[in-house]
Amino acid sequence: MSNARRVHAHDAVVALPEDDDERAPGGAVTLALCGSWTHEPPCPLASHATTAARADGELRLRVLFACDPDDEPRVRRLVQEALARGECEGPDGVRTTWRLLRAGASAVRPDERGHAARLAGG
Repeated sequence: MSNARRVHAHDAVVALPEDDDERAPGGAVTLALCGSWTHEPPCPLASHATTAARADGELRLRVLFACDPDDEPRVRRLVQEALARGECEGPDGVRTTWRLLRAGASAVRPDERGHAARLAGG
């Protein structure tokens, strides 16, 4: 992993039925960025981590990712496309669907600095 990697954040909100797997949108991001569920570290394009939390009937996602500066637009596009696709088939064969409500770039928060450093390899 290059020491030149920078950490970025991308927030999204999706409509996902209450009983559906809230890990699925993050899985779609992993497939878009890595091409598979499993691989040897590091992630080939961008080390990343996705968190999901339900609030007010929505699923709020936060994707932290570390990549070379020139790759940031490509990584954001892949994340956006994966979430906009609105579906993911998990490794167990179960297909989950959602509807993307909104998404966009966000700043890395001060409380994420430790995690950001780990993603960047520092």
